[in-house]
Amino acid sequence: MPPSYALERLLNDGGAKLVAGVDEVGRGAWAGPVAVCAVVTDLSEPPAGLTDSKLLTPARRVAMISEITAWAAGIGYGEASHEEIDALGMTEALRRAARRALAGLPNRPDVVVLDGKHDYLGAPWPVRCEVKGDLSCVSVAAASVIAKVRRDGYMASLGFSEYGFAENAGYPSPVHQAALAELGPTEHHRLSWSYLDDLPRWRHLKRHRNPLAGEGQLDLFG
Repeated sequence: MPPSYALERLLNDGGAKLVAGVDEVGRGAWAGPVAVCAVVTDLSEPPAGLTDSKLLTPARRVAMISEITAWAAGIGYGEASHEEIDALGMTEALRRAARRALAGLPNRPDVVVLDGKHDYLGAPWPVRCEVKGDLSCVSVAAASVIAKVRRDGYMASLGFSEYGFAENAGYPSPVHQAALAELGPTEHHRLSWSYLDDLPRWRHLKRHRNPLAGEGQLDLFG
């Protein structure tokens, strides 16, 4: 079944006039930012074929961007860089990216629907977590498409063809892993991640976050 407005209408009935669907992309990548998109709709008919971005071909995702942009009542997009991920950890990086996305909406939503079961946003935002929300909830599905296309486009724009960023968007494909083993990480890689433990030539670049040093503080151990 395609995504529906069932959840948005349920939340409307509970008093939430403005509902934002939020989805992220890039959490599991080894390079590049984590990206979050927030979408608000007026409950009008969504673009035909709208669903979780993972179920759409790259060409269809790109073609759908103009349709979503013309249809949505509000769109916000935010990122947290690989440096922020290394310094703060993924949960805080996601929180920052989500807050940046929500700040880009024309009006503050009454409820935020997060795809998945983990509330990485937190107070003061009223949050509803929805497992597989990108499959069931129209606004979350739209957010998943925009987040995916924008982040993929950014990763492709970086170049680094030997790492295959245009194809893998920083995720650990075989081409990416082979390039890392031979060439080491680029300036866009997350250096606090465990993949460096498996690369003896480059293990000295591993960055460790010191939980006693305060938020955002990094120690570099050789």
